Amino acid sequence: MRNALHADACWLAEPGRAEIRRETLPEPGPDEVRVRTLHGAVSRGTETLVFRGEVPPGEAQRMRAPFQAGEFPAPVKYGYCSVGRVEAGAPAWLGRTVFCLHPHQTRYVVPASAVHALPDGVPPARAVLAANMETAVNALWDASPAIGARIAVVGAGVVGLLVAWLAARLPGSRVEVVDVQPARRAVAERLGMRFALPVDAAGDCDLVVHASGRGEGLATALGLAGFEATVLEMSWYGRQAVAAPLGEAFHARRLVLRSSQVGTVAAPQRARWDTRRRMALALSLLADPVLDALVTDHAPFAELPAVLAHLATPGAAPATLCQRIDYPGADDGAAPG
Repeated sequence: MRNALHADACWLAEPGRAEIRRETLPEPGPDEVRVRTLHGAVSRGTETLVFRGEVPPGEAQRMRAPFQAGEFPAPVKYGYCSVGRVEAGAPAWLGRTVFCLHPHQTRYVVPASAVHALPDGVPPARAVLAANMETAVNALWDASPAIGARIAVVGAGVVGLLVAWLAARLPGSRVEVVDVQPARRAVAERLGMRFALPVDAAGDCDLVVHASGRGEGLATALGLAGFEATVLEMSWYGRQAVAAPLGEAFHARRLVLRSSQVGTVAAPQRARWDTRRRMALALSLLADPVLDALVTDHAPFAELPAVLAHLATPGAAPATLCQRIDYPGADDGAAPG
């Protein structure tokens, strides 16, 4: 009898404490693949809310990640940024480097339909940004900015910076990234965008995208919107109550406040696009090496429980954008981040 193959996975054992657990893997079936993970990434927004046990009970089913095990608040195996190499299973996929929306785990078996081949020119260490890029693409589909639009993006995290980077490619657009941290200016300018602190930001915008995850950021976004402009809310607050200033000039300026969430393809594209085509687009957009500036930190998989605890601490790691996780045996020459 063939020896069982094991994998190590990161589980949230209880809110505020993660641990590495050993699991036994099944053999892949004819339409499945076994992936050996090279790199992963931590979503600072969603995963820190999960880590702290702040998923609202009413949102537990909608918040489930693909291939999640367990239930909120804990124990639960969660995550959705995994890049690896197919080492067994469906012959057409053998040896290919792929992205998968899978929790943090050294190896895993999934249907072949769940993996996405990396395009030429997209290294595995950068491909961990794929889920963030997919979110940014969907947000701009929701917002539908016009040529020549004046756009502000409030919140210079990974998703906010990717939204701004994409929006800046719209002909004639004026895009400004707004954040309370002056240190974010360097990465915004490295990506070719203007940066401003909230007190210096240009107002009268046609579109304002809010991605800071803070109520104060939403107030800033509403204040930057011009007459009949749209404010697109990308932040997810979990159980946190947020006070939105809907008095003052909100009604007089006839503002539109709408949400964007990546779980569903944005309505303007839904008739022609599915999530697989959208992910292929997101991966192709990662071919630009300038996006390596977003991967600011890296740590080995064995340290992931401590990394999660650190990132979930309020005020910790303010300089961290994308936190990459490197797995044993990664051989792609990844830069240190």
